[in-house]
Amino acid sequence: MAALPPPNDPSTDPSCSDLIAARSLLRFDPMAGLLMDGVPLAAIADAAGTPTWAYSAVTMRARYRALASAMADLNLDARVHYAVKANDSRAVLALFSGEGAGADVVSGGELLKARQAGIPASRIVYSGVGKTEHELRLALSEDIGQINVESAEELAMLSCLADSLGRRARVALRVNPDVDAGTNDKIATGRAEDKFGIPYADAAALYALAATLPGIEPIGLATHIGSQILALAPYREAFARIAELVAALRENGLRVSTVDCGGGLGIPYRNEPAPSPAGLAACMKAAFGRLDVRLAMEPGRWLVGSAGVLLASVVLVKQSPPERFIVLDAGMNELVRPAMYDAWHGIVPVSAADAIAPPVPASVVGPVCESGDTFARSRLLPPLAPKARVAILDAGAYGAVMSSTYNARPLAAEVWVDNERWSVIRDRQAIETLWERERLPA
Repeated sequence: MAALPPPNDPSTDPSCSDLIAARSLLRFDPMAGLLMDGVPLAAIADAAGTPTWAYSAVTMRARYRALASAMADLNLDARVHYAVKANDSRAVLALFSGEGAGADVVSGGELLKARQAGIPASRIVYSGVGKTEHELRLALSEDIGQINVESAEELAMLSCLADSLGRRARVALRVNPDVDAGTNDKIATGRAEDKFGIPYADAAALYALAATLPGIEPIGLATHIGSQILALAPYREAFARIAELVAALRENGLRVSTVDCGGGLGIPYRNEPAPSPAGLAACMKAAFGRLDVRLAMEPGRWLVGSAGVLLASVVLVKQSPPERFIVLDAGMNELVRPAMYDAWHGIVPVSAADAIAPPVPASVVGPVCESGDTFARSRLLPPLAPKARVAILDAGAYGAVMSSTYNARPLAAEVWVDNERWSVIRDRQAIETLWERERLPA
């Protein structure tokens, strides 16, 4: 078999036209350039400036409905809890709330933000390995639907708190199934060496203990094996292990009514093959279809990742033979994924004139004072000039939510595109706010 070209070989990258053709929210107009759901992205950049995030509400709704339909088509009793960490914009949370979704939260701040966006407490699941006493008190006072307990130590702390408050916490034990999802090490969560979850071998005994603790109502199991998973085999393996555990617990007379299947379904950043909601639903059906359990899932990236772009402008083009650098006004403080995970994002021109120019290799970098502030190496792109605009694709998940003000760069604006209309949902941060909370010592 012939060896595959290396991943950074530009000849293996999809072309700009292929990237746009594979994304239904985008199309090129010969005059207006790149459109998102009928709205010229150049017009957004002119009015809102750059860098600016733009999100397609139409795409988010369509993807949520496709996921819900995939579950319904197989008669699965499955609740969808949107993973707030993927994009915590109130507009995004309100959209999914309107669709009937719940929320998967990993902090007290996310819990309060989900509630403020209209998501009922009964549809909130609280995950995360480091819940503080204050956060658990908040979850109990809100009477949220489920707390996914990550350890024996957390279970003991929650029992004491719930008992002292006269509350009863509905608990699912998050089980680490020791399954390698084949994803980036930094976003793998289901291997024995990862910090998440209860070791599989310890789960049955801890579940039995939970049933005896004051303030605790064990209702089921949860698992999560990672993010950006591009194959179904790891899900099948993990779900099979959880199904075996459900059967073992029931044989010991313990009640198990819920299984939270986690999230992690990947998206095709490079137009690569990616699993579908129907495939995931089939894995859930095969493992749990005969167990009479209510299922839950925690999608994040799959719902919002492909719905967003980061608009940026070219500051300058630096010739430094043999390299050619396209320097953008967006940097790793806006979109950190390439620097943090070596993640690949499509980059396409916004202008129709740029789109038809023959591509040449260039490295696309940001203005931040770090060598890691690099979006692409040797990418085939049109010979963009200063002030040209580009759209960095599939930036709706783990984009704005992970932004920082490093190098004293204010947070970018966020824009909502819905049925050929757009509006600003977060103003560009005023530079004065960078120091408004600071105090000089006496």
